[in-house]
Parts: sequence; C-alpha cells; structure tokens
Amino acid sequence: MTLFNSYRWLALVVGVLLAVCALVAAPAKYLAADGSGLQGFGEDLSVLWLIHGWIFMVYVVVAFLLSRRADWSLTFTLVALAAGLVPLLIFYVERQVVAKVRAEAPDLTEPQPYEAPS
Repeated sequence: MTLFNSYRWLALVVGVLLAVCALVAAPAKYLAADGSGLQGFGEDLSVLWLIHGWIFMVYVVVAFLLSRRADWSLTFTLVALAAGLVPLLIFYVERQVVAKVRAEAPDLTEPQPYEAPS
C-alpha cells in the first residue's frame, strides 16, 4: 500500500470517527436526560474518542510524511494535519489532497517496487 493510499484510508477513518463522536456520542451523552438510555448510549460511544485519538496520531504522521514527499507548502501541510480536529472538514481536505497529489506528484499514487537490501 502506498503512503498516498494509507493517507486516504486514515483520513476516512478519522473523519468518520470524529463525526460519530462529535455529532452523535457527545450530544447523546451531554444533552440527553440523566439516566436515560440515550445518555447511556452516548457514554458507551465515548470510547470512540480514544480510538479516534490514537488513529489521529497515525494520520498526522502519515500526512506529514506525504506532505514532505509531495513538497506541500507549510500552510497546506498545517491544514491537512489539523483537518482531523474539525468534524467533517477532513472529507473536504482529503479531496483537495487527492487532487493536489494527482496533479503535482502522480508518482506518489503508484506503488514503488520493493528493493531488497544488499
């Protein structure tokens, strides 16, 4: 799997997790009546915040490595890195990254042949 494909998969997973956490789990936990089943459901989903955090750290590393290989500007790199912190923004940024990489560094979208160390 290429770095580019890893970035795309991680962006999708981080985006979905953040959307579920921010738009479903948090409102259910904090806005539902105390002791209700909906509040319990929100509390059960709260573990997704932890999962999102761990996967987000991997996403940041992969996005940073991709930014260096694709030679992005500092501004574009920072937007790509921070996109996983704003619900739903990562889906838009991922589309921008795909377009930018395909236009400016198409070699990054193809798997590189493996060379065994000598």
